[in-house]
Amino acid sequence: MSTTVSPLQSARTELASFGDRLVGADDARYDEARTLFNAMIDKRPALIAFCTSRDDVAAAIRFGREHDLRLAVRGGGHNGGGLASVDDGLVIDLSPLDEVSVDPAVRTVRVGGGCVWGKVDAATGPHSLAVPTGVISSTGVGGLTLGGGHGYLARRHGLTIDSLLSAELVLADGSQVTASADENPDLFWAIRGGGGNFGVVTEFTFRAHPLETIVGGPTFWAIEDASELLAAYREWLPSAPRNVMAFFNFHTIPPVAEAFPEELHLRKVCGVVWCVDASDEDAERAMAPLLSVAEPLLHGVGRMPIAALNSAFDGLYGPGDQWYWRGAFLRAIPDEAIAVNRSFNERMPGFKAGSHLYPVDGAVNDVAPEDTAFGFRDATWSQVFIGCDPDPASASAVRDWTIGYHEAIVPFSAGASYVNFMMDDEGQGRVKATYGSNYARLQQVKAAYDPDNVFRVNQNILPA
Repeated sequence: MSTTVSPLQSARTELASFGDRLVGADDARYDEARTLFNAMIDKRPALIAFCTSRDDVAAAIRFGREHDLRLAVRGGGHNGGGLASVDDGLVIDLSPLDEVSVDPAVRTVRVGGGCVWGKVDAATGPHSLAVPTGVISSTGVGGLTLGGGHGYLARRHGLTIDSLLSAELVLADGSQVTASADENPDLFWAIRGGGGNFGVVTEFTFRAHPLETIVGGPTFWAIEDASELLAAYREWLPSAPRNVMAFFNFHTIPPVAEAFPEELHLRKVCGVVWCVDASDEDAERAMAPLLSVAEPLLHGVGRMPIAALNSAFDGLYGPGDQWYWRGAFLRAIPDEAIAVNRSFNERMPGFKAGSHLYPVDGAVNDVAPEDTAFGFRDATWSQVFIGCDPDPASASAVRDWTIGYHEAIVPFSAGASYVNFMMDDEGQGRVKATYGSNYARLQQVKAAYDPDNVFRVNQNILPA
């Protein structure tokens, strides 16, 4: 009588060097190890391999291919679409690869592929340096970077990929390569926005930028002022100096006594989160045009390190909630779009739902669309529609509101969205639209480095 050997049994023989860094369904750690940031998604991989080196990653890839297991790669694990895991497949977990090394003399930072941005901020801050990040410090460096990376420093220093100097990758055949302007430049072009389609990045090297402290924090207004404020914001933001970052948002004030006055708890608001790299006086002058439009309910702005601002919303947006998000690039915000935004946000499904309009102009627009895989360099904003609620019973309402909101904004959009704001159910057409005229070239690079589409648990680029 023949017996069937499970992937985990085979792995414990063929990947014996991993020891207890292999986790399967029979392990007491399995449920914790497989849990995703987005509680709306529940996947059960056959095997989770915690990798401490590039050799580990290469061994895991070979094992997965030999046993016909689909591969998912988990860096910081923040992916909203749940693409850091895969049912019945193999998860390559990079979380042990989280070292950060700063060379202040040449202003470079080496970061492990499993690191999160909070750890990068903590390492660069004491040297008065910063790498352009997102807006949540628990976000993984790998996911944010490979999708392009926009956040608080984008208007001044560009996308995260615009500060990327090189990356160390393990390819689909297990080989290890460097991607930079000088080595494998086609691969370097592709990973700057093309996601995890081409290999597993085990280390990034970034250029860091001088930054001591910023003037940052939120200003909130009554949602009844939204139309007037968003109309003023759309005119003001593109002409603001590049050292001024201000993303527009719609939210419900969370019931957090230590952060917000009790009389504002659960009140629907619109607002701006500021990040101004300037003196206090210059920051006040920069903020004045919006502050004069209407009387704020709250103006919680002060001088702080960028790490404090980047972690300010970690507590609100942590793991374990029901998440459904979508995105859209915008070149303009017509009056009709303002009306749509106000309408949907007057009926946000829960106090964690909302929307952000992130500026992606300034230094982002300086790079030509064909110079990196991230091609929407002529956009002014990247909008995200945030469906989020801690209650599993709210999952359908969160999803329906987000999809309806997104579809209502699409007619005013550039026809595509930021790849990191896409869910796993949007279809191949949306992936192609996201890369636009760069998609065909990405397919060629995919065919060269991953012709069998081994790395397909992602916003997938099909090999040419």
